[in-house]
Amino acid sequence: MLKSTTAYIGLGSNLGDRTEAINNAVRMLFASGQIGVAAVSDIIETAALGDCQQPNYLNCVAKIETSLNAKNLFNKLCGIEAKLGRIRLSNGSTRTSAELSRMPSPSKWSPRTIDLDLLLFGDEIINDTNLIVPHSQMHLRTFVLKGMCQLDSQLLHPVLKESMNNLAARLNGADFALNYKSVQLISIAGVIGVGKTTLAEKLSSLLDCKILFEAYDTNPFMPEVYAGKKQAALDSQMYFLKSRIKQLDSKKMRPSKPVISDYVFEKELIYANQLLDAEQLVLYKEKYNAVSSEVSPPVLVIYLRDSAENCLERIHRRSRPYEQQIKLDFLNALDADYENLFNSWKRCPVIRIQAAKLDYSQDDWTEHLVRQIRSYIIGTSVIAKEL
Repeated sequence: MLKSTTAYIGLGSNLGDRTEAINNAVRMLFASGQIGVAAVSDIIETAALGDCQQPNYLNCVAKIETSLNAKNLFNKLCGIEAKLGRIRLSNGSTRTSAELSRMPSPSKWSPRTIDLDLLLFGDEIINDTNLIVPHSQMHLRTFVLKGMCQLDSQLLHPVLKESMNNLAARLNGADFALNYKSVQLISIAGVIGVGKTTLAEKLSSLLDCKILFEAYDTNPFMPEVYAGKKQAALDSQMYFLKSRIKQLDSKKMRPSKPVISDYVFEKELIYANQLLDAEQLVLYKEKYNAVSSEVSPPVLVIYLRDSAENCLERIHRRSRPYEQQIKLDFLNALDADYENLFNSWKRCPVIRIQAAKLDYSQDDWTEHLVRQIRSYIIGTSVIAKEL
């Protein structure tokens, strides 16, 4: 008896009768005789990826059982695409023959009558010239993960060892693409005392990348701010803003090796709202809004979380004199503001980590985290073809 493997196929179309193209592809999978279609997720509509103007896609995911090996299944998918009018070019872009005659310079992500991607093939990990399994960027696509979650939300990604549900939660409903032109900035976020700098230093060593430290210890206004002197709060926030603009200047940062910051730029408004009075806040926001567009955005945020009580205990242990006046209510307010920020965050993926579970002495734990980070950035892993 031939061995049967469970695989998952991503289906998409943004040309012609999109629904019919997807339904035809599912029927052709089933009719092949070597593929059984076990389930198909709901069809959802999404905007096309990339900086391009083209029709919206319809997408879904099919769970199949097949006696084919991965390579033969991939070839079968390419054959179905061809029969449904897709032309696959050598650079990975596709057009129908009629479209090719009108479009002399095809792009990476071009419109297509049908797109069939082999997302998962059992728990196999394949890294060949023409076939990467698991699909190299499926964890960046809500339109893929939503379908995967509908079919099996607890299924583990064979490489990342995270469930489809956890991977989807990192995207907050957005779709992303690895971009070679973007600064590969990894920002670590969280309240005071949660351990951002310690984690940044550890990751910098493991990933061999530079750290951008927030100018916390060099800010001359901090003792007065935590002593409750309101007149120093605006000066302190302006000091931080100037420092961060200098560090994250998009005109000076280069999209080469990854870089880590032990803060997320958007924390500026969190602290400004907590520390400044109404008049100061107006003045601050004018400056913030004028310069915020100059900042390189992160491609990944690592959001460290812990209870305010645990953070306050760490603050007391590290014994910075002016920090000893920080109150529990202040940390709780910061925590609520960070939660609000990341509950609506769609600028990049967010990996949430409970600081209480951090264990830098465990190689397995640190290797797992590094593997996660490498999957969301360019520069430390080989990136294959994109969806």
